Amino acid sequence: MQFITNLLIPVGMVHFTLDVRCCLIDSIMKKSILLLLTCSHPLMAGPETPIVEKSTSNGDWIKPLLDIRTRYELGDIDGFDTSNSLTVRARVGLQTQKFHGFSALVDSEITRAALDDYNGGAKEADPFDPTKVVIADPETTELNQAYLQYEGMDTVFKLGRQRIKYDNDAFVGNVIWRQNEQTYDAFSMVNKSIAGLTLSYAYMNQVNRIFGSDADAPITPTYTNVENYNADTHLFNASYTGIKNLTLGSYIYLMNFEDIPSFDNNTFGVSAKTDAFGLTFYGEMAYQDKAGKDSDDTAMYFHGTVTKAFGTQSVTVGIEHLDAGLKTPLATLHAFNGFADVFINQRANGSHNGITDTYVSHTTPIFWGMKWINTFHVMGDNEISDGYGFEYDFVLTKKFNDHFLALAKLGVFSSNGDILSGKSSVPDATRFTVELNYVF
Repeated sequence: MQFITNLLIPVGMVHFTLDVRCCLIDSIMKKSILLLLTCSHPLMAGPETPIVEKSTSNGDWIKPLLDIRTRYELGDIDGFDTSNSLTVRARVGLQTQKFHGFSALVDSEITRAALDDYNGGAKEADPFDPTKVVIADPETTELNQAYLQYEGMDTVFKLGRQRIKYDNDAFVGNVIWRQNEQTYDAFSMVNKSIAGLTLSYAYMNQVNRIFGSDADAPITPTYTNVENYNADTHLFNASYTGIKNLTLGSYIYLMNFEDIPSFDNNTFGVSAKTDAFGLTFYGEMAYQDKAGKDSDDTAMYFHGTVTKAFGTQSVTVGIEHLDAGLKTPLATLHAFNGFADVFINQRANGSHNGITDTYVSHTTPIFWGMKWINTFHVMGDNEISDGYGFEYDFVLTKKFNDHFLALAKLGVFSSNGDILSGKSSVPDATRFTVELNYVF
């Protein structure tokens, strides 16, 4: 693990992190077989339920953390062989109680495949078969988080490997949909000294990606490492709720990547959310320079939604637009443009000819305490159109108790053939997932 090298890191923190990591990995390896046996049912897994990171105050000096997800996923995309995966991910960790404002957290991830008929997504990842559809859940055993935290002066400071999420993850997220989440070696702080105002800042020097501990081979001569890559990135984010019935946001993301200069960008954005006329309105706009594959262009981003609640049901109408070349290399990409994942690579690297996603979503409770979300997308390029095609998504969730949550998800994309990137159009694609998550 490469921690921040151009910041003053306390020697005790380094020793603490490395010592705990060695003990934790050894313990995890001894328990991994038991975890697999107890969680190998194909319906066992869950959606985005990260570990609670608030410092424990229940009297225990050290609190154990456990999050187990079992997932079956099918991926079918034109031009590739169909993939099927059955994976189990165990996230195991320890969290200390606060002591004079200080606390610490360490957790590690183990992912194992009971069915490995798929492409893990990167060279030397296990499995890796470029003839098959990518399901980016390779086998791995690695340190996920390890940080020292201090809470004081209306501020939370973190130093070390950590998850960072801003707003709706459109530009900065932890990709928690995948079994191996994306974390960052970073210094971060969140300040709430002024009532209603939340100010966040993070400096990161390494991005720990989702492709696992074995994915350490170069993809290209200039892309030196698939497992992680070096960064020199500053992230500023602000949110203000001091005005009645209005939430305002703004952000400045200055992203530089030593290993992948084509990912470099400077992004400046604002957002607002309010309720009026029985509706909830949300709008976001951003400007990006260093856009495009060669980082020599500019691009605009816009996302707007209107939501109406009908008792226990709701309907959302939205439109999200990315100018040609706009890139989001640190985003949780699966959360946008449909669950079939046909736009994620181009959205990350800015190689697309524009993406305009016009969608309508309906959420309703159904029998047995389940929630059902249906979404229909019309996908076009720089204009509102159906040139790329249509997608239908559904998500079905069932919360059994505070520990178990089940999910089924389907995304079906039908292509109309417009060119998305280079000379390639968007292919027809289907993804189906069923999972259950257990959190202790």
